[in-house]
Amino acid sequence: MADIQRLKTISRGSLSAIVRQDLDAQIDSFRMVADLQRPRKGWIGAIRIALGMTERQLGERLDVSQESVHGLERSEVADRVRLGTLRRAAEALDCQLIYVLVPRVPLEETVQTRAFAIARAEIDAVEHTMALEAQDVTMSDDVVADRARQLTSARRGTLWRDR
Repeated sequence: MADIQRLKTISRGSLSAIVRQDLDAQIDSFRMVADLQRPRKGWIGAIRIALGMTERQLGERLDVSQESVHGLERSEVADRVRLGTLRRAAEALDCQLIYVLVPRVPLEETVQTRAFAIARAEIDAVEHTMALEAQDVTMSDDVVADRARQLTSARRGTLWRDR
C-alpha cells in the first residue's frame, strides 16, 4: 500500500526516469547478446542441424509439413518470420525465444542528449533574437542544463515532438 502512495507522489518525469533506469539495467545484460550474428541458415536451421534433426522431424514436432519447415527457415533468414511462429519453432527445438530491443546507447543517455539538443536550440534562438534587438546576451551552460532538466520532467512526448 505504501508503494502505491509513493508512486502517486512521483512526477511523470521522475517516473519516466525510474522506468528508464530500470530498463537500462535490464538491457545491459543483453548488450553482449546483441552482438551475436544470426547464422547464415538462420537460428532455426542452425540449431535444427546442430541437433541432428531433419526438416521432416521438426515438421512433425510443429505439426506441419517438411516443406513448411523449409519455408519457415527461409522466412527467418529473409526477416519475414512472425514472432509467434518463431516462438513455436523455438519450443519445438527445446529453446527459449528471447525478444528484446537493445538500444545502441542507454535510454537515459538518449533522453539527455535529446533534451540538451532541444534546450540548446531554444537558447540559441533566444540569443539570436536578442542580438537582433541589439541586446547582446550570452546565456550560460547552466541555463541550458536547467532547460534540459525541465524538458526531461515535462509531459511524455515533449522531447519527441517535431518542432
